[in-house]
Amino acid sequence: MFHKAVSLVFLFGLFSANAQQNDSITKIDSTSHQLKFNYKQLIIPSVLIGYGVIGLESDQLLSFNHQIKDEVTEDIDEKVTIDDFSQYAPAVSVYALNAFGVKGKNNMRDRSVILVTSYAIMATTVLGLKSISHVERPDGSSNNSFPSGHTATAFMGAEFLYQEYKDKSIWYGIAGYAVATGTGLFRIYNNRHWLTDVAAGAGIGILSTKIAYWINPYITKKLFKSSAENKSTSMIMPFYNGQQYGLGFAKIF
Repeated sequence: MFHKAVSLVFLFGLFSANAQQNDSITKIDSTSHQLKFNYKQLIIPSVLIGYGVIGLESDQLLSFNHQIKDEVTEDIDEKVTIDDFSQYAPAVSVYALNAFGVKGKNNMRDRSVILVTSYAIMATTVLGLKSISHVERPDGSSNNSFPSGHTATAFMGAEFLYQEYKDKSIWYGIAGYAVATGTGLFRIYNNRHWLTDVAAGAGIGILSTKIAYWINPYITKKLFKSSAENKSTSMIMPFYNGQQYGLGFAKIF
């Protein structure tokens, strides 16, 4: 049963990476690019979020969750904490690739604004749902299981990586989604989340980044009147690492 869950989550991630190759891009200026809104782009994240939400009340999906948990606890003894780090890998890869000379779609300022915006949307949504759903974690440690914040962070970064580099090579996006899918699987493997938590987190992460690209021209217009007038800006963004809440300070040049 756990192998079926692994296959399901992997297919979610792989389908997300490949199905978005046809996203439309429209040029805003020489350095900033925006995703052109297309309702078809909502299908994948909506299906993932819908699966998670329906799973809160569906006896069949709840039973499937518990079957996966029983197999995990029966067959897997050692926990692996790589998901605490892999959740950030796709987003960090965007900056690493730029540092090594592989230029993405946007410059440092614009991609940083997009990342901060998507993180703010994702974190607000995840924390809000956790506070009202009160779903117990599979290991019984707390009642904030739904949705998976680690998975949401990973898929947010995977979509960010995909959008910045899909014109270079689709394989950047596929790699990012593979890491994000692995993060979700490890949340199940470590008995920290149900499959429905992971699915919903993936959908929230993808949708958060898409929204950030859609609204970026308006945010940029508000923050930067012109490149000559504004050399830098500072922002505060929330973060949640699965156990702790906090605020991060970002200065964009």
